[in-house]
Amino acid sequence: MKFGIVQFPGSNCDNDCLHVARSVLQQQADLVWHEETSLAGFDALVLPGGFSYGDYLRSGSIARFSPVMRAVTAFANAGGLVLGICNGFQILTEAGLLPGALLRNNSMEFHCGWVNVRVQGMESPFMATYQPGQVLRMPIAHGDGNYVVDPETLNRMRENGQILLRYCDAKGDVAQDANPNGSVDNIAGICNEAGNVFALMPHPERCAEAALGGSDGLGIWQAMVLALAAAPLRA
Repeated sequence: MKFGIVQFPGSNCDNDCLHVARSVLQQQADLVWHEETSLAGFDALVLPGGFSYGDYLRSGSIARFSPVMRAVTAFANAGGLVLGICNGFQILTEAGLLPGALLRNNSMEFHCGWVNVRVQGMESPFMATYQPGQVLRMPIAHGDGNYVVDPETLNRMRENGQILLRYCDAKGDVAQDANPNGSVDNIAGICNEAGNVFALMPHPERCAEAALGGSDGLGIWQAMVLALAAAPLRA
């Protein structure tokens, strides 16, 4: 199987994701420049973190118009696995592949550090290696992580099990003071209705090896490999 790491001008976590796919998962992986119009040969896609196009106008709002995004949308609509991390989350919402939007943190400050998130939903192959209610420790680094969505859509997401990760304290309690950015309902990660497009603000590529201070994010990557082995879909 082969991972495609989509690279926009301003991406800065692309090579970290490439390292995880190649060196930790021992899978094939290549960078995909944003001007590409074909994703032929890839089995899963990752939109990494960073500051695409300098985050001008609004984070992810320019990247959504990159030529590669048409191919990403077609791949997602065909059922392919798409993982968005931080700026990748912002791009996927701007592209309409995920509901809602990411606004400035409610503190209006950039936050960088470790947080706890609780596994809330299992309605996605990305959560296959975790247990419901499991608390994961992951790093964040963002200024625009305040997830917002209208109440009607939020209710539908709850009913569909699309809220996969919520900020919590170390005991797993979803407390307001554990929310680093003001996200509605302490949301840290969501998926689409089909479950094949998943995005989160924490960085699983920065906690995929014990040498980095934690490996709780590795499960997301391993779950992708398991899903691809069970039901491969090549672009």
